[in-house]
Amino acid sequence: MSPRALISWSSGKDSAWALNDTRNEGVLDIVGVLTTVTQPYGRVSMHGVRESVLAQQVKRIGLPLFPVYLPAPCSNETYQARMAEVLGARREEGTTHVVFGDLFLEDVRGYREKQMTAAGMTPVFPLWHRDTTQLAREMLAQGLEATVTVVDPRQLDPAFAGRSYDATFLDDLPEGVDPCGERGEFHTVVTDGPMFDSPIPEAVGDVVERDGFVFADVVLSAECGVRCAEKSVPKDRGTP
Repeated sequence: MSPRALISWSSGKDSAWALNDTRNEGVLDIVGVLTTVTQPYGRVSMHGVRESVLAQQVKRIGLPLFPVYLPAPCSNETYQARMAEVLGARREEGTTHVVFGDLFLEDVRGYREKQMTAAGMTPVFPLWHRDTTQLAREMLAQGLEATVTVVDPRQLDPAFAGRSYDATFLDDLPEGVDPCGERGEFHTVVTDGPMFDSPIPEAVGDVVERDGFVFADVVLSAECGVRCAEKSVPKDRGTP
């Protein structure tokens, strides 16, 4: 039997593609989705994605969700303790690996390796050191659809928030911004791709600035209604 693994799911494109590649490789048996959720906001940590959208992602992946609920603010000690609690329960069930979508930041990988070792898990990095320009185009060519949910305005124009992650988006990125946003320039939410069994109908609502970042609120079309539909960002909105 293949070793059992969790996918560390940020709700964005890189974790989605790590899941896709791992499934295609067939060496690990992905048995669950591991996601950190900031509990007071009811949103995926860092990416600001609503739990209702996360639930639709997990439904289309076809795997159980194992959320790690975090307070706000959250200390590193609290983060580690709550992550260890969830991972410990999964380890008792026979899960031994956790798959990450990290690309090239050595300090982030080192932190994950230390954390997983302490939890008795083996970290796996299927996208590690892939050329991010080629990877971005490959994801789009194979049907990935995503929307930009967060922009760091210190690295990228806030007008990129809420845009579709597509070829036009990549062409519009200024020099020095990683096409996959690996340095935190932006984050995404995936709404379709080969890792899903069907697309997620969605729209973009309010775009707000909070805690030094610009957030685009991606909502399910069924939750959206006329008000949100009128404000939704067109797929071809073009250059910011």
